Order: sequence, then C-alpha cells, then structure tokens
Amino acid sequence: MAAHIGMMDGAYFVGRSEILAWINSTLHLNLSKVEEACTGAVHCQLMDAAHPGLVPMHKVNFDAKNEYEMIQNYKVLQDVFTKLKITKHIEVSKLVKGRPLDNLEFMQWLKRYCDSVNGGNLHSYNPLERREGCKGKEVNKRSAPSQNATKNASTASKQVSHNSRRNEVPHVSSTNQSGKISRPSSSGGSSTYSETERTAHEQQITELKLSVDSLEKERDFYFSKLRDIEILCQCPEIENLPVVDAVRRILYAMDDDASLVDTEAMVSEQHQQVETLSCISEEAEERLRVDTQKRKNIVNVDVDLAASNTLSPRQRISDASDVHCSGSLVTY
Repeated sequence: MAAHIGMMDGAYFVGRSEILAWINSTLHLNLSKVEEACTGAVHCQLMDAAHPGLVPMHKVNFDAKNEYEMIQNYKVLQDVFTKLKITKHIEVSKLVKGRPLDNLEFMQWLKRYCDSVNGGNLHSYNPLERREGCKGKEVNKRSAPSQNATKNASTASKQVSHNSRRNEVPHVSSTNQSGKISRPSSSGGSSTYSETERTAHEQQITELKLSVDSLEKERDFYFSKLRDIEILCQCPEIENLPVVDAVRRILYAMDDDASLVDTEAMVSEQHQQVETLSCISEEAEERLRVDTQKRKNIVNVDVDLAASNTLSPRQRISDASDVHCSGSLVTY
C-alpha cells in the first residue's frame, strides 16, 4: 500500500510540473503552483475521485483563506483516512503554511495512493458536479478557462451581436483598418516570420521545461540525502552527541538564522577543547615517562646496594687484597 512507501521510493521523484498537470486534468482546475493546494480542499476532492461518494464534499471549503478554515478541510481528510484505515500522518501545521517542499511531498504521496487504488483511472469522475455543493464562492473561478468559456459562450455572442447593431458605422471603419493591417500577412512574408518566431519560442519553452525538470530531480535527490541525514541524527545511540546537535541546527536553520553562528561557535569551542585535551595528554605522557625513568634509577641504586651487602667473605678479602696491592704499587 502507498501508505508505507519510503522516502527513496520513485513516487517522491515525480516532478512539480507532472503533479500540477495531474491535479488540473483530474479536477479541471487551473493551479499554477503546488502550494496553492495548501487549503486541503484539493486533497479532499482527490480522495473523493479515488473513492467516489466517500468524502462529504458539502463540508469542504474551497474558499478557505484562514488557517482555521484550512484545518477544517484537513479534519475532513483525516476522517476519510480513518475510515480507510490509512496510517499516513498529515503534517497540518506545515501544509497550511504553504511551504513548497512539504506540499509537494504530500501531493506526491497522494498521487501514488490514487494510482495504486484504481490505476489512475479517474476519467469517469465529474469534478465540477461534485464541487457544486462545496462551500466557497470562488470555486468556479478556479476552474479551467475552457470550462468558463463554454459556460459564457452564449452570453458573449449575445453581447457581440447587440454591440454590432448598436455601433455599426464605427465597426465598419475599424474592420477596414484591421483588414489593411492584416493584408500583408496573406502575402506570406509576415506569416513566415511569425511562424519562425513561434517555433523558436516553442523550442525555448521546451528547453526551459527540460532544465526545470533536471533541476527538480537534482533538488529531490539532495532533499532525499538530507532526509537520510535527519533520520541518522535521530538514532538513540548518537542523538546526544554535540556534533549531531550541530548537524540538526544546520538542517533546521532558516535563512539568516542566528543558530548557524551558534553552531560555528560550538564547533570552534569543540576544536579548542580537543586541542586542550591533546596538550594535557602530551603533558601526562611526559610526566609518566619522567616518573618511569626515576623509578628505574632508584631500582638500579637499590640493586647495587643489595649486591654489595650480599658479597661473600672470600670476595671481600679478594677485594681488599686488590686494594692493598694497588696501594703498594702506588707507594713504590
């Protein structure tokens, strides 16, 4: 089940553009950023698309702007998770802040779940009909432009016909001028230039999309590495070490955060402590070496004294005779 996928799963390497295309095509919306779904209403309707009729859409507020309104949507989503026995934890405090990475990660998991439920087959789902009973007055404004165009086509045609009857003479002159301006395009020169320009723009757009996709993959790769470091820092064996504490401060620090300065000071202090300990250990080793040498000298003196005290009488006489002989030779 997708509720137990790990951080290195392929679901967390899906790009932002693919996630946006999936949301807009499934729910007929026109979102430009993943974090625009931080209200929780999009998540609820995606779960309703995966499990039709299970989500009480009349409790979902698509016009939620305050955090307490967003939290109500996430409560509806949590109730659905409870009914389906999904153990996925919802980081509501992070999602309502609109953080891009947190919302992208949760949406990647949600896409993987919807694909695992019905293989991504959501074509029979009617999102506009399901959103009619939702809270919020701006639900229709978030729909795709094509849907709005079909609804307002008849009204626009009536207004155009009424204005044309009313201002017939000015429109004739304007059409003549527009015809004069647009005539050179039929000759082929300007149309060829516009076609070439359009092709160049499409090529630039394609290159930008490829570069964005590669940057997103690289971003996700380094994010997974940082996640592995975070999990490693949570191990009970090493989580109380000062170095691990410094790593956690670096991971959780925001831009221009003072904790980075504290971390650098702590690391420099640790280096000083290590240098101090190394000096102390060297002094201790020198003292130990001097003490050992003194002990050896004392032991050698004691051994010599003990040896002189334990000489036999014959050895003492021979030593004495040697002394007398040497004395006689000196007097001679």
